[in-house]
Amino acid sequence: MQTGPRNLITDVAGLTVGNSSDARLNSGTTALLCDPPATAAVQVLGGAPGTRETDLLEPHNTVETVNGIVLSGGSAFGLDAASGAQAFLREQAKGFEVGPHRIPILPAAILFDLINGGDKEWGRYPPYRELGYQAAAAASRDFAIGTAGAGVGALTATFKGGLGSASSLVAGNHMIGALVAANPMGSVTIGDTRHFWAAPFEIGTEFGGLGMPSPMPGDATGLRIKFRDLSRGVSNTTIAVIATDAVLTKAEAKRLAIAAHAGFARSIWPSHTPFDGDLVFALATGASGCKPSTDAFVDLCATAASTMCRAIARGIHAAAPDPRDLMPAWSRDQV
Repeated sequence: MQTGPRNLITDVAGLTVGNSSDARLNSGTTALLCDPPATAAVQVLGGAPGTRETDLLEPHNTVETVNGIVLSGGSAFGLDAASGAQAFLREQAKGFEVGPHRIPILPAAILFDLINGGDKEWGRYPPYRELGYQAAAAASRDFAIGTAGAGVGALTATFKGGLGSASSLVAGNHMIGALVAANPMGSVTIGDTRHFWAAPFEIGTEFGGLGMPSPMPGDATGLRIKFRDLSRGVSNTTIAVIATDAVLTKAEAKRLAIAAHAGFARSIWPSHTPFDGDLVFALATGASGCKPSTDAFVDLCATAASTMCRAIARGIHAAAPDPRDLMPAWSRDQV
């Protein structure tokens, strides 16, 4: 397996990503833009999702392509971020054409980061609409991961969460990339170690190069649950995008999203809980001009899972410490 040149989702041609955040709020937003619009789908497997415009992504519905995807902190308040990104694209005359009007199509998902040490007393209206506009305006091929964008206020059960991304070249024919804001109820590391569950899929030393622990610790399968008191059990959710340059139908894109959820299961223990809103958006830009064969699509789906797995670990690995942190940032030196 080999990464793309950036090891980011923007190695998939046609995609750019921008981040914005508010340090006082300890939260932020990430906007992924598609130019030209990309075929899209979604699969939700968590029990507590927060979304906007996901119904239109079902294969039987009319709109085939989207102009982007917005991931945000802020719980339900963060859904305003999509309105800000939509305003930016409208200014660029981008969107679904209806008579003389252009309607930018930007499905969105949010994670819960309200209980993370930030000041959430924002007054009458939350700031996420402006954060969404800023994130869209900042979109480029290069962007920060870790404590950035939608990952700024993220937490795991044991370490600080973050925004992650990774890419893979599939059999020399297709590029696939993942973008994820990792804020799970569970843990991304094994037992009390710094070793990532994603270790078997690591390429080089992209998230520390520790590999798997040997021997496997006796507490490896023990459940580490963030804020075990379920009165605070809503403080979770991992939201992600999987993208490829292959030519796919909406139904095939949905299958790709389903496959990418295996990356959650291989890198987070436990995942898809009743208190996570875990979901994956899938995008197919078609930039390669090539429709995968049946065998190639199997490889694409498998690589979607491994790339997502790596992106999750990279987000936690890249997170930066802050004095307000409720969880420590991951550090190799503490192994």
